[in-house]
Amino acid sequence: MSRRRNEALRELTEQETQTLTMLARSQRVPAVQSRRAGILLEIAQGRSLLEAARTQGYLDGDTASSLVTRFNLEGLGVLIPRHAGGPAVEYDVEAQKRILSLALSKPDLEEHGTNTWSLTTLQTVLRAQGMETVSTHTIWKTLKGAGVSWQRSRSWCATGQATRLRKSGRVAVTDPDTEAKKS
Repeated sequence: MSRRRNEALRELTEQETQTLTMLARSQRVPAVQSRRAGILLEIAQGRSLLEAARTQGYLDGDTASSLVTRFNLEGLGVLIPRHAGGPAVEYDVEAQKRILSLALSKPDLEEHGTNTWSLTTLQTVLRAQGMETVSTHTIWKTLKGAGVSWQRSRSWCATGQATRLRKSGRVAVTDPDTEAKKS
């Protein structure tokens, strides 16, 4: 069995070093990202691939070697895990935009038979438009990923936005901390 080729880690920029240090120490990021950042930092400090991998809980240097090779090509993107099994992602960005635009549009009572969207009615309309295998779970994940949630008014609305009834009439209210609350 052949051995993995050991490629040298390229010189880290100041910003990459700061980002890797922050991620390696963080308790809030996924453990795999923290461990990968730790491996890269230790290799940059002069440790061998095997030593760096073992300090982060891996058994051999192959993990560190492949991480270094990918880091030299892709940069910090290697810290985020790629698709690792399960069914392949079926709906691309364009299909997700289609789902989102339909959900945010107002349904026509005559055409769709409803005044408000539900996951099932969205699924029915999308299937009629050519997305034959779309599931309600896929629709829900797409809407949730875009920051849209089901409101008490039985409509899909952007998170952090609401319409309030005031003495002067209806007013659109936006929560300034929406982005901070999402992350």
